[in-house]
Amino acid sequence: MDDEDSFEDELEEIDPKEMHGEGGYATEWMEQPKMKRMFQEIEHRLDGVLGKGQYEWVDRRVFDQVFDRSTLLAIYKLMRQGEVDTIEFPIASGKEAHVFYATSPNGPRAVKIFHTTNAVFKSLTKYIEGDPRFGGLSRRHRELVTIWVRKEHRNLKRLENCGLQVPAAYGVYRNVLVMEYLGTPQGPSPRIRDIQLQNPEAVFNELVDFMRVSWNVAEIVHADLSEYNVLWHDNEPWIIDVGQAVKTAHPNAQEFLIRDVRNVCRWANRLDVDAQFEDTLLRILED
Repeated sequence: MDDEDSFEDELEEIDPKEMHGEGGYATEWMEQPKMKRMFQEIEHRLDGVLGKGQYEWVDRRVFDQVFDRSTLLAIYKLMRQGEVDTIEFPIASGKEAHVFYATSPNGPRAVKIFHTTNAVFKSLTKYIEGDPRFGGLSRRHRELVTIWVRKEHRNLKRLENCGLQVPAAYGVYRNVLVMEYLGTPQGPSPRIRDIQLQNPEAVFNELVDFMRVSWNVAEIVHADLSEYNVLWHDNEPWIIDVGQAVKTAHPNAQEFLIRDVRNVCRWANRLDVDAQFEDTLLRILED
């Protein structure tokens, strides 16, 4: 074991109860010698989110909210693995996670950092319980977050392997997921709800095809599909946020599929597309 591996092991042994602090990132736990050494190694790679980089978006509250001890340890690990070089600016935020534009030796990346507060994941166990891939679910919150992140990573891999347009999944560790970045250096690709589509009927048909292949080939249902989690990238719809996607063997899979179909049809109807729920559901099931 080399010195760096030994150092990582030492970091893992720091008491997790010391995770949070007051008054910015210079918290009590960060003053510990082991943590200080780790942070000194990666601080220059976090210039963007610390307000020292070339981007002017900076809100230090974002750093204080997202980059706790456990998250910094995960980022340190992924940086050492070569999955991430720098983290620059946020491109999306939600109840469960913040997503940041990042760089890597192999090009731009999207780094999704899942929140670790107890309230966030309390309502999400229904998407894990009943999924045969995640038996023996732990009820401990931090382990639940880790399971959720691994679940999204695995769902992305499965969908991509079936030829579906989702971001490629790269590294994953604890509450941090590294993915393909969809967009330009100036900003992420827009959601389909935020742009005027030239041919919404064609996009609707592509979303139906996604649901059909996902259900029949990947044997996964998105379980939260709507215009809010479809990006318009390279003149094609790309599906994101698949953490809650479940296997078709899940006891609620059909209910989730029906909800997805209703959401997509409702969106299409608002754009004057004749999208009938029953016909669309049959297109998916009668493959």
